[in-house]
Amino acid sequence: MNPPRIVVVGAGHVGLYTALRLSKKLNRNHAEVVVIDPVPHMTYQPFLPEAAAGSISPRHAVVPLRRELKKCRIVSGEVTKVEHASKTVTIQPIDGPSYEMAYDHIIVAPGSVSRTLPIPGLSEIGIGLKTIGEAIYLRNHILDRLDVAAVTPDPEVRKASLNFVFVGGGFAGIEALAEMQDVVADALKYYPELDPKEVHFILVEATNRILPEVGPEMGAYAARQLAARGVDMRLDTFLNSCVDGKIELSDGDSFRAETLVWTAGVKPSPMLQQTDLPLGPRGHVNCLPTLQIATLEGEVLEGAWAAGDCAQVPDLTNPGGWCSPSAQHAVRQAKVLADNIRQVILGGAPTEYRHKHVGGVAGLGINKGVAHVYGIKVKGYPAWLMHRFYHVSRIPSFNRKVRVLADWVLAFVLKRETVALGQLHRPREEFLEVTPPVAPKPKAEEKSEEKVASASR
Repeated sequence: MNPPRIVVVGAGHVGLYTALRLSKKLNRNHAEVVVIDPVPHMTYQPFLPEAAAGSISPRHAVVPLRRELKKCRIVSGEVTKVEHASKTVTIQPIDGPSYEMAYDHIIVAPGSVSRTLPIPGLSEIGIGLKTIGEAIYLRNHILDRLDVAAVTPDPEVRKASLNFVFVGGGFAGIEALAEMQDVVADALKYYPELDPKEVHFILVEATNRILPEVGPEMGAYAARQLAARGVDMRLDTFLNSCVDGKIELSDGDSFRAETLVWTAGVKPSPMLQQTDLPLGPRGHVNCLPTLQIATLEGEVLEGAWAAGDCAQVPDLTNPGGWCSPSAQHAVRQAKVLADNIRQVILGGAPTEYRHKHVGGVAGLGINKGVAHVYGIKVKGYPAWLMHRFYHVSRIPSFNRKVRVLADWVLAFVLKRETVALGQLHRPREEFLEVTPPVAPKPKAEEKSEEKVASASR
């Protein structure tokens, strides 16, 4: 008899940590673990701002699935449909036709995508910060804008190139803005043509505070620090339009900018709409505290589990609330999820996920940060150290921990590189310029050439 098959949809924080723990807790006679994801790595998203800033090599901010999950089967493809009624998933591989795979247990963890709004021009110039590709692109784009500003004779182009707009005042937006401001400050040492006073970083946040995860006091401190560094803080403000790079804000101000970074929240993966699983009002999979998927009436769907950004999990420490879409919850839910599946397979009962929020840490650039952990408030250099060492302790595998630490040491001794590699995004452009396209020959001409070649033989 074949062991039960556990299919893990998505290899983010939940998918990787759950699969890793299952592969340690269950041998191949107990279960087969199959991990399905379009990309061959897990991205440790808290390191994206540092990867964009050049403090960490982009390769070291991701965890290779095949290297880390040696006891699991890795399928490089996208799940396009889940039919739990028949316990099958439809997989679209990187190449070739789609096919179905049966399962006994499914872990639905495709994560989230950027939550955007129907703002005119956003799809044309906006940049997200959810993937390692976006982090690399953001770094190259911002450094490229300095090159443009340094040589253009057009003052309007120069101003637009040196305006950097970040929308969203959560962890991702604030850390990315602070890191990139440090990068630009370092780079300006090599641009005598540019005056630092010409550079403007603008934060647009719809609420009246930033970094709510670290509490109002530390959030206010972070806002004061950023304002003192010259960041233009636009709180209680919305982005109304950005057509052709013209930024129009709800406070009535308008200006041109060639950089717009969108980090204003996330929403569940659209893939969930292609399932027969019960969804909550915001599109999340409905879960019980045991991380079992259940109908909105509370009836458990046997063999169906979910956690992380895509799941609607009751927060037992805050009755009536839901667990927030954070890495902190995802990592801890993954542990409970793996243990619950093991318990069920071995004939036991699942336990409930209960986690008391320990607080948060945020980096504000090199040697600067804020933290509110277990009620203790820390700021400045100590908070920055807490931020770094917390996340290096969380990233999976000893290999990645060592590489990240080595990157930090090298960046401290040799300073960060401030060179753009924009050709990464257009690798064939130069080759195509020297390789003109050749028009296909008419079929009659091809047949004539074939006859000549045949006669010569």
